[in-house]
Amino acid sequence: MAIIVNVDVMLAKRKMQSGELAERIGITAANLSVLKTGKAKAIRFTTLDAICKALDCQPGDVLEFRND
Repeated sequence: MAIIVNVDVMLAKRKMQSGELAERIGITAANLSVLKTGKAKAIRFTTLDAICKALDCQPGDVLEFRND
């Protein structure tokens, strides 16, 4: 897939654990894992908004397009 999810990169930059992010944004650790591994087929704007607020970043910091 040409969309790359960089949540793990942002977590490392913010020195935050996945479990803490999941708790802050109100999703399960399992659902966050699906997103982080790139196995998610979609992401809700409300979830993306919550991730950006929790990590103090822009959507482009979390999602990246790479032309295959």
